[in-house]
Amino acid sequence: MGSQPRPILITGGGRRIGLALAHHFLNHHQPVIVSYRTRYSAIDGLEKAGATCIEANFCHDEGILAFAEEVKKRTDTLRAVIHNASTWLAEKPDVPLTDVLSTMLHVHVHAPYLLNHALEGLLRGRGHAASDIIHFTDYVVERGSDKHIAYAASKAALDNLTRSFARKLAPEVKVNAIAPSLILFSENDDPDYRQHALNKSLMKIAPGEKEIIDLVNYLLTSCYVTGRSFGVDGGRPLR
Repeated sequence: MGSQPRPILITGGGRRIGLALAHHFLNHHQPVIVSYRTRYSAIDGLEKAGATCIEANFCHDEGILAFAEEVKKRTDTLRAVIHNASTWLAEKPDVPLTDVLSTMLHVHVHAPYLLNHALEGLLRGRGHAASDIIHFTDYVVERGSDKHIAYAASKAALDNLTRSFARKLAPEVKVNAIAPSLILFSENDDPDYRQHALNKSLMKIAPGEKEIIDLVNYLLTSCYVTGRSFGVDGGRPLR
């Protein structure tokens, strides 16, 4: 009888891509641990499917470190950490810039940085290229954003963390980034907005979660690729 598969940790697993990844792994009998900030009804579904779901607040260091300790109470090993948790704030006149910058940096930089250090021992010790860390960044890392400056800067910092942690953790742990643009629409996006968004890329489609799931599967099965960022953007930077 083979040993039990090691859990995959997915931050921000209650919605959209994180939720799709969680169900994908569960459907393939892979144990999953997810973090969530808001208890959407989907969290109930994940728990019924066998996922371990842990409430977490990544907007401050105490919440990040408390989550790491809770993970270590639930398991002594991890197959992968997928940093999907994200938030999106624009610079607006009614929101203090310090609040915008602090939130973006905590969720997109402090959380991956602190969790990677705190959970390193759960990823190591399994052999060459046996574990993975995947950071979700954004296509704006390449071009910046005049309306979401703090967001773009924080994702650029996460992109850089990818290379630094790849150097630190090799050859046991591979560390890569996925930089998406439009993957899927929200239910309340109107037709005009959808067409405008589609026209921004060369491929002119919203490909859906499978495009990300396939890439994650590739990265998890590779024994050689590390320290790289993979754009999933339909050629949008080329427009």
